[in-house]
Amino acid sequence: MTGGGCGCELNRIEQMIRHIYWESETRGVVIGVSGGIDSSVAAAVCARALGPGSVLALSLPTGVSDPADLEDAAELCRLLGCEHRVVSIEPVLDSYRRLPGFDPGPVLLGNVMARTRMTVLYHVANRDGRLVCGTSNRTEYLLGYSTKWGDSAADVQPLLHLYKRDVCRLGRELGLPQRIIEKPPTAGLWPGQRDEDELGLTYAEIDGALEELESGGWTARTPVEEQVLARVRAAGHKRRAPISLFGDSPGF
Repeated sequence: MTGGGCGCELNRIEQMIRHIYWESETRGVVIGVSGGIDSSVAAAVCARALGPGSVLALSLPTGVSDPADLEDAAELCRLLGCEHRVVSIEPVLDSYRRLPGFDPGPVLLGNVMARTRMTVLYHVANRDGRLVCGTSNRTEYLLGYSTKWGDSAADVQPLLHLYKRDVCRLGRELGLPQRIIEKPPTAGLWPGQRDEDELGLTYAEIDGALEELESGGWTARTPVEEQVLARVRAAGHKRRAPISLFGDSPGF
């Protein structure tokens, strides 16, 4: 996706969402909304594609979630006209903390948070006959900046082909609140956590490096590209199906 208008890209995404919706014969989608740019854009394109009445947005906060993010998620859903519910997953996390040998380290606990949210989303999807809409983007997918069987689990991923910068561009095209577009990206795993601090690079640097790597046969030519390529290689297991001896799947 290059500079200029985003209308054609929005049409492509909406057509994909409508196709999987009609094919699945479900009632709509359920999506986790955090108040960040990725989930906001994903919710907006679902509302455009299916109508706001077919989109159920869930905010799944923990004890360390920023109340301002919940306010942004609620405002987004009000603007889109879709139903919004808030379900705290803190009681579930408390149960995990009481398990013998449970390690409450921030990364391990963050993975539990992501997988708990996935479980709630799929419970609601199964109960109500909906699809789970994911919110992952191309940048984070290639880097492996996600939790296996957590935030990467979904039935449809409308933003997976888009770099982070392109998601932000779509957000502007869709007229999302400026506060959502401009806030520093965070997974909300602990107070003050910021994606770019964890990654050690800005999203602009990462997107630029990924674009050069993808167009150049995955050969690194700069220190930043070397750093990004190392992460992409290390995260290969997150992009592959589980290893088995199953063989070829049927073509349907």
